[in-house]
Amino acid sequence: MSGYNFRSDSPLLEFNNLSVVRGVENKQILRRISVRMEQGEHLALLGPNGCGKSSFINLVIREYYPFSGGEGYSFKILGREDWNVFDLRYLFGIVSDRLQSACYGDITGMETVLSGFFGSVGLYRARVTARMRRKARGILDFLDIGHLSGLEISRMSTGEARRFLIARALVHDPKGLILDEPCNGLDLQAMSKFRYCVRKIAGTGISVILATHNLQDIIPEISRVILMKDGEFIADGAKKDILESRRIGKLFGLRVRIKKIGAYYYDIVT
Repeated sequence: MSGYNFRSDSPLLEFNNLSVVRGVENKQILRRISVRMEQGEHLALLGPNGCGKSSFINLVIREYYPFSGGEGYSFKILGREDWNVFDLRYLFGIVSDRLQSACYGDITGMETVLSGFFGSVGLYRARVTARMRRKARGILDFLDIGHLSGLEISRMSTGEARRFLIARALVHDPKGLILDEPCNGLDLQAMSKFRYCVRKIAGTGISVILATHNLQDIIPEISRVILMKDGEFIADGAKKDILESRRIGKLFGLRVRIKKIGAYYYDIVT
């Protein structure tokens, strides 16, 4: 990876007044997006399916670009606008259903993690060093999945495989871990283990950006929530203020009652 420089006090994200259009019809999929996120901060992006959460993630990793700059336009990551897209893929670790589908096959858990050093799916003819193996083993032990490292991904449960994707995302010590609907398809036990892994990572100082439609995915370490609907941010603030019945009911078009149990929030349809 080529080197990158930034000030230690620069915000992780500094977006202002960004819009994105896609397709032959130039459909506007993100509208006037503005967000400032500090390094080490944890953020949840909550909204119904199709609201634009994945599009926002693509904006962060430069797969999507804003089509124009209005007043106060800003499109910075760690204080810079001129990122090489390949560097950004090391700066942010990403876990998503799409990546899991790509990694599903006859490669082992350890091979999956090591492939993160090369930005590939599988190792093929990649030259794996002893340092890489030590780093991978340390991450697997940290996430309590080292005992599964020799098992093929295709023989793992969905939850086990997803934890290996987290390990793969961590090999470059990213500044941020991006989780796109990470608990889809997981049973209660798998969700519990997955959240345990994410909580451990959040405690290390790596920023967590969680995109979800489930309140229960929002771990206690996340103190800030943005509500998203129809490609726009409609609310942004402290979790305790944002996750309240009226707001969430309006977001999803339902009558709901929000209940806090311990450090987690739950929605009950009324």
